[in-house]
Amino acid sequence: MSERRDWMGVLARSQPQRLADLLGPLPAHEMLRNPEIGAVMVRGRAGAAGAPFNLGEMTVTRCSLQLQGGLVGHAYVQGRDKSHAIRAAIVDALMQGPQSATTREAILAPLQQDQSAHRAATRAKAAATKVEFFTMVRGED
Repeated sequence: MSERRDWMGVLARSQPQRLADLLGPLPAHEMLRNPEIGAVMVRGRAGAAGAPFNLGEMTVTRCSLQLQGGLVGHAYVQGRDKSHAIRAAIVDALMQGPQSATTREAILAPLQQDQSAHRAATRAKAAATKVEFFTMVRGED
């Protein structure tokens, strides 16, 4: 996870309470853009390769803040949880400073492990319902 897009995605998909537990007390910060709740249009593609189409709207919360040392963080998270957006923006700011390695190890790595475990459990649950179809040879060939 070296790119900002990757860690922003992990933060956006994280469980709010898990992020709060990992981050602990909030560092001193100043809000540049208070958390705002809005909607975005979600687009999809048939078969992941077809023409794009509008799937529907999704509620998101965004915010921007500045830590005491001058680092600026931004966040967009799904849903209406303003504290989740604030915590995600704080981690984004921390990842741009000298504490990035510590932040990656203490916060982002556990969140990424949680998400990988969740995806694996979802795949296993889906695989349990998989039906294999086959044709029996009747001997006429």
